Amino acid sequence: MSAVAGADQVGSGVTATPSTTAREEALVEAAIPLVFRLGAVLAFVVMLLPVVIVVLAGLNAGEYLTFPPQGLSLRWVIAFLASQSLRTSYLLSLTIAFVVMLLSTTLGTMAALFLTRVKVVTNLGLARTLPGMVIGHVLVTVPYVIGTVSAALYNFDLALEDAARSLGAGPLRAFRAITLPIISPGILAGSIFAFIVSFGQFDISLFLSTPNITPLPIAIYNSLRYKFEPTAAAAGVFAIALVVLSMLLTNRLTNLAKFAGIKFS
Repeated sequence: MSAVAGADQVGSGVTATPSTTAREEALVEAAIPLVFRLGAVLAFVVMLLPVVIVVLAGLNAGEYLTFPPQGLSLRWVIAFLASQSLRTSYLLSLTIAFVVMLLSTTLGTMAALFLTRVKVVTNLGLARTLPGMVIGHVLVTVPYVIGTVSAALYNFDLALEDAARSLGAGPLRAFRAITLPIISPGILAGSIFAFIVSFGQFDISLFLSTPNITPLPIAIYNSLRYKFEPTAAAAGVFAIALVVLSMLLTNRLTNLAKFAGIKFS
């Protein structure tokens, strides 16, 4: 393969170097109109502004949830860590999101395989229960997994599986050895989407939560209903930190830049 590439380079008289690639990228970026660059920067600022506001509000030194903050302090962060109810809600949301991520990834991957290869409410006593809430979150998050895994399967060459089958591999072994490694970036991206969406899910949790089953978004909502303190914003800081950490971890485990065009620096 390298010999052929070298022959092509010799025949064309062009040798690719890191500096050449850098110059080509610079020329491509220079060709982008200024209005699109400004639009991209503006969109980026609009998306990050709520995050900055929540973080600063959570670090507010005042007595009430206000913005701009009345000084910076870790007072309400410590109050969040000292609150038994908020800590319990945070861990509950973390547990639900993890279970939902596993279920949504499994069901979404199977559904994506079916949808890309095939052309074609009863009372179970789950109301107001933890399994019922998990199922509700799964129904919301499975489409994210289906979308990302389907994107990874869109240009998948089935001849690779056929070749493995012709060499004696069974269906499960061919899938595990050939298909799964190729579509793993899509599966991992879908799982992280499912985790994040489930962790911050408010609508489903609002209808299915009970006094004993209260995820973090509902706990924050209840906190703001009765006392307007920055503790809720401090809890939001931890939620944002968890989302950022999960994205960084996913970027370490798989090549998100290759899968979705995301560039981490």
